Amino acid sequence: MDIKLGLFHTPMSCLLSLFASGTLLAQQVDFSDYQQTLAGTDQSIDMVAIPGGTFKMGSATGEANRRTDEGPQIDVEIAPFWIGKYEIPWDVYEYYIYESGDPTAGQEQAMQEVDGVTRPTAPFLDMTMGMGKEGKPAIAMTHYNAIQFCRWLYTRTGVFYRLPTEAEWEYACRAGSETTYFFGDNVDELGEYAWFSGNSEEKTHPIGTKKPNSWGLYDMLGNVCEWTFDQYIPDAYKQWKKEKRANNPVNPPTELYPHTVRGGSFQDEAVNLRSAARAHSDPAWKELDPQTPKSNWWFPFTPFVGLRIVRPAVQPSQDEIEGYYTIEPIPEY
Repeated sequence: MDIKLGLFHTPMSCLLSLFASGTLLAQQVDFSDYQQTLAGTDQSIDMVAIPGGTFKMGSATGEANRRTDEGPQIDVEIAPFWIGKYEIPWDVYEYYIYESGDPTAGQEQAMQEVDGVTRPTAPFLDMTMGMGKEGKPAIAMTHYNAIQFCRWLYTRTGVFYRLPTEAEWEYACRAGSETTYFFGDNVDELGEYAWFSGNSEEKTHPIGTKKPNSWGLYDMLGNVCEWTFDQYIPDAYKQWKKEKRANNPVNPPTELYPHTVRGGSFQDEAVNLRSAARAHSDPAWKELDPQTPKSNWWFPFTPFVGLRIVRPAVQPSQDEIEGYYTIEPIPEY
């Protein structure tokens, strides 16, 4: 069976193995926290090792402000992976946008693929929306742009990076908790862990300036909401429970909209920062884009979406990697 992912076209079994890699962690893999350096720059990305395990995905029936798309709550098994300690900041993202394409050692052939298709056109306006860049999360990239950033990292480092699945994201956010927020149920404590509408003054803030969750991950709630790989499907959990797809589940994207985002942003009220809360992209995010045709790379005037990256514990095969990255942007409505 094959599946079309936008303009992906790769066997379903091949694709799903990307998200199950590392169910039994290979002994030769040094599975510990590390820092991914970017040769020739002063930038790096901190990666945190997340152990595999099982968790309850979604919200409990009695959780305050629970929405129908957060259930039924299901037991999900997740393979080990690394995830970014922080949201990707402008300091790193701008190398992807503007750098000349100089290859890192041993990656000359891969870097030949980095061209006008695999790196975004430079934005024609201030994509920070006046909020500034230094130390702050990169924002306003499309789902396609976020995946191509992961591809650029691969060409730079030889290490496969991707967007988290929705299940991986919630597993990492909860960090073993089953409460409304990863720190508990008391919303009055939210300001200690997150930038949201109650304390953000309507702007993003430097990454890592609030308390982390118990796995050492910062800004999982608030600041900017974060792309996941998944197509947003309102009754996904019901389908997974019925089809027994609770082992590293994923809804591969097949359409331009909607894709799932998680975590809530500096613009959101506390209810949207709950660990189980789901949100998604919408064509309205691009309705103010003055370009014709509309950009494949950016959501102008959409300052609340950013990204965090994942690396599976065991690197997939070359064919699987290329199947993930080799996509064409779907034409905008």
